[in-house]
Amino acid sequence: MNALPSDITDRKTASDARAADAICVILNPGSGRRAGQLSLEELEERIEALPRQTEIRRAKTGDDISRLTRAALDEGFGTIVAAGGDGTIGAVAAEIAGKDVLMGVIPMGTFNFFARGLGIPEEVAPAVALLNEGTPRDVTIGEVNGRIFLNNASLGAYPAILDQREGIYKRWGRSRLAAYWSVIAALISFKRPLSMRIVVDGVEHRRRSALAFVAMSAYQLETYELDGAEAVRAGKFALYVAPDRGRFDLIIQAARLAGRRMKPGRDVELITGTDILIETNRAKRLVARDGEKESMRDPFKFTARPGALRVLAPQQTEAAAAE
Repeated sequence: MNALPSDITDRKTASDARAADAICVILNPGSGRRAGQLSLEELEERIEALPRQTEIRRAKTGDDISRLTRAALDEGFGTIVAAGGDGTIGAVAAEIAGKDVLMGVIPMGTFNFFARGLGIPEEVAPAVALLNEGTPRDVTIGEVNGRIFLNNASLGAYPAILDQREGIYKRWGRSRLAAYWSVIAALISFKRPLSMRIVVDGVEHRRRSALAFVAMSAYQLETYELDGAEAVRAGKFALYVAPDRGRFDLIIQAARLAGRRMKPGRDVELITGTDILIETNRAKRLVARDGEKESMRDPFKFTARPGALRVLAPQQTEAAAAE
């Protein structure tokens, strides 16, 4: 095969170098923006004012987010940014995990646990500035049956909560209050506890419960004053299993969680470990991952992927890094 002329090779090398320094922003216009945030037009103006080459690509559907991210990877962008809620961030992360590319985050969702856990501001202007000024930080992500999650994944009651939440959001709009109300509405009608065989780091547990919740966001656990954050920082999962109780007790537990009054032992059982296998009595079940739900085949295997993402975030202080 003939070699390319040197001038063509030089131009291609220069083009590749420009792409590696460029930023591609995958923007989800449908994410729930909070009061006081910039309009989409103002957000795009801020992004385009960055000193590096930038491109903004709007996603029309959830599938669009993945497709646009894969295209940005193929074009050689060195930084790919998720602008949206945790679902958008998770979809972008799923495509770039394990690849030699930086990830940026502009949080535009309801809770933004992933961004807040890294110290990324919820205000748009400083979050955009981090795309040029941030420090790459290695981030561990979770995986269940080959599908990644950044904050949590669960079986049982929580996927039912998401069904309720979709209807409540359509009627009343996105807000943290609406999200909390969806929990109560779902638990009132929930009546199918799981019969589970759980194996954590080789130790078997048999449980019957309405909920199995696997967490890997220390920030989210600390927000709700739940034990397990230290285990998560040490590279383990925190698995919470609710006692097998009636609907009324589940609602009480949800209220205690919202009020930061949930106690291990009384309201929930905490099991920590690096590898989790959950088997149930059905071939398929809905699994919730970072606020999104999908049907998966039993059994459910949870594994951690240390350093699978390199995310632009504020520089850590020595004290914060030691925590």
